[in-house]
Amino acid sequence: MWTLIRRTAPFVRCKSCYSDHSTTRHFYTRTSNGVPTGLYGFDHLKSPNGFQRFVDDAIERSSELVNYISKMPSSVEIIRAMDEISDAVCSVVDSAELCRQTHPDREFVEEASKASMRISEYLHYLNTNHTLYDAVKKAELDGHLLSKEAHRAANHLRSDFEKGGIHLCADKLDRVNQLNMDIFQLCREFNQNIINDPGHADIFPESRIPKHIHHLLKPICRLTSGPSRESLRSWDNKKEKGFRITTDSRTLQSILQWTSDDEVRKTVYIQGHSVPQANHEVLDELIAARNELAQIMGYRSYAEFIVMPNMASSPEVVMSFLLEMSKMIKPKADEEFEAIKNFKRKSCGQKYVHLEPWDEAYYTAMMKSSTYNLDACVVASYFPLGQCIEGLKMLAESLFGVTFHSVPLAPGESWHPDVLKLSLQHPEEGEMGYLYLDLYSRAGKYTGCANFAIKGGRRLSETEYQLPVVALICNFPGSHNLSVRLNHHEVETLFHEFGHALHSLLSRTDYQHFSGTRVALDFAETPSNLFEYYAWDYRVLRRFAIHYLTGEIIPEKLVKSMQGARDMFAATELQRQIFYALVDQTLFGEQLGQTRDTSSIVADMKRQHTSWNHVEGTHWHIRFSHFINYGAGYYSYLYAKCFAATIWQKLCQEDPLSLTTGTTLRTKFLQHGGAKEPADMLNDLVGDGILRYCNGGIVPDITSFSDEVKLMEDKQEQILL
Repeated sequence: MWTLIRRTAPFVRCKSCYSDHSTTRHFYTRTSNGVPTGLYGFDHLKSPNGFQRFVDDAIERSSELVNYISKMPSSVEIIRAMDEISDAVCSVVDSAELCRQTHPDREFVEEASKASMRISEYLHYLNTNHTLYDAVKKAELDGHLLSKEAHRAANHLRSDFEKGGIHLCADKLDRVNQLNMDIFQLCREFNQNIINDPGHADIFPESRIPKHIHHLLKPICRLTSGPSRESLRSWDNKKEKGFRITTDSRTLQSILQWTSDDEVRKTVYIQGHSVPQANHEVLDELIAARNELAQIMGYRSYAEFIVMPNMASSPEVVMSFLLEMSKMIKPKADEEFEAIKNFKRKSCGQKYVHLEPWDEAYYTAMMKSSTYNLDACVVASYFPLGQCIEGLKMLAESLFGVTFHSVPLAPGESWHPDVLKLSLQHPEEGEMGYLYLDLYSRAGKYTGCANFAIKGGRRLSETEYQLPVVALICNFPGSHNLSVRLNHHEVETLFHEFGHALHSLLSRTDYQHFSGTRVALDFAETPSNLFEYYAWDYRVLRRFAIHYLTGEIIPEKLVKSMQGARDMFAATELQRQIFYALVDQTLFGEQLGQTRDTSSIVADMKRQHTSWNHVEGTHWHIRFSHFINYGAGYYSYLYAKCFAATIWQKLCQEDPLSLTTGTTLRTKFLQHGGAKEPADMLNDLVGDGILRYCNGGIVPDITSFSDEVKLMEDKQEQILL
């Protein structure tokens, strides 16, 4: 999720306290009275060129605040002014990023890119400003004069300055600044290459592709004989119809899951995992740049540089956790591998078969369908998008007593006709924040699903609070059609992103530095993973999952079948996630003078840590964008899965829609954002048994999660044997 871990600058943390009910809320703009405004409610953004003035104003206001801080006001005022600088700059950074990823107008995108580069350059000035650094150190020393959150902010700001290299000599600091700019550009180039070169494969004849996925593909034709004058004259009689398959992730997965032709799956798999070739060099340069940056900063590796401020505290703790998980999951993953292989053997009627990576999606889908009599189209018929949105609203109201209301978009506020805007309201506290929904796929749009911060919440005065504003971005098929039906994986994804959105909207921190998802890296995915459980629980689904034609509530038997199918290959999926995290830690870990190429390292690790073959000539890692967004932090997803499993079992499972449960989640967890230590919030939320301390760091307790994927009983059986 893009906005969770954006590290554009150290002290300006632009990543993706319980307030008094009588407090008056203050929103940064007014957009509901029909008066024209700009993108996201920012008046400057009425036109593409407005990004220039947006940056100018942020720099002008920040410069005023820098001058104010230089006069050394009280420590409280120093932290407040620093947070306002962060807010001004983050508004530009976050708005520019959302625009770059979603706006259909290329002129807007280009101006947003320019704004992003310009504000990044200004950030280097801020992050090397010794006046600000000295003021923050003074405030930290005056901790006894500050609130707990303010003192935590001072500590984080000082640490962030130092991670930016402010303590280094001039030559080293110049090199750090250059490396940061290089890394910024390499990250953009890596992601852009994925968009520009998704790869393709031409398949003939068209009958080799199942009809129900023809709409995803581009029809093409070819001559069935040589291009003689005769054949050209009789083109209509000689042409053969086929498809050009663009091997972007979504199309690739559909082909692998639904196509019975083994050669088609193989061709598409290899093509889809071999592009973009340009990213080989980009990734190698990125690894080298991040490693050099970390070493200049006094760390052994980029992994250490990233992990140290978080719960895990060191790469050694992370690797120990991952290797323990890998060892524990291997027997069950191998068992699942053999089950898939046996199924393929029976399906093919052959005594000896090889199970290849392009077989997994196809045969596991068949096994799930045959075991549980599942039809994906039948399941999707209960999940029209409009009903799913109603389900999100119902969930928020049941748990937190809050309601979402549609809000008219002011002229100029939206970036596409598909965009919806919702206001979150509490019966006693009033408006809580705003949520934009941009849910449909379109050309040029960010291809994944993500939660983008636009404005963080922060206290402006005793009576005013700046409300958080976020955008939930998905890529569902269709356009402005709430009757489009989602498969259940898409429903789960929607609930996942909604968890991120609620984390931001329900946050009530004094400082936007800690608002919502601006938390420790290995804590950020916990709310989103928790909300995935709600997408599977029948007590929740029966409240909104209604057949689009008959109005029938989804049958409990069908939901149990869906749950059974989900669990069939849980170990295989978990093993894959562990493998990704191990590769991430290894590539950004200590280099130790390695001369081997990245592809060889990844191939060897796949053989060592998964049950599946590595296919020579494939390089999945060159379009694994999490190396960019979560470099050295992908383990966070596994931390989140374990934390969420414990929270679900200990707090939510008994009565998932209880207002009491929701109140506990809000007051002990969600409303604090990053203003408290993650370990303190987790322990306060569910008590003992959610985490453990290991070699100076924190790892999740895996008991609840292991119980879900049936690991504990398997481990006990091994001990008995």
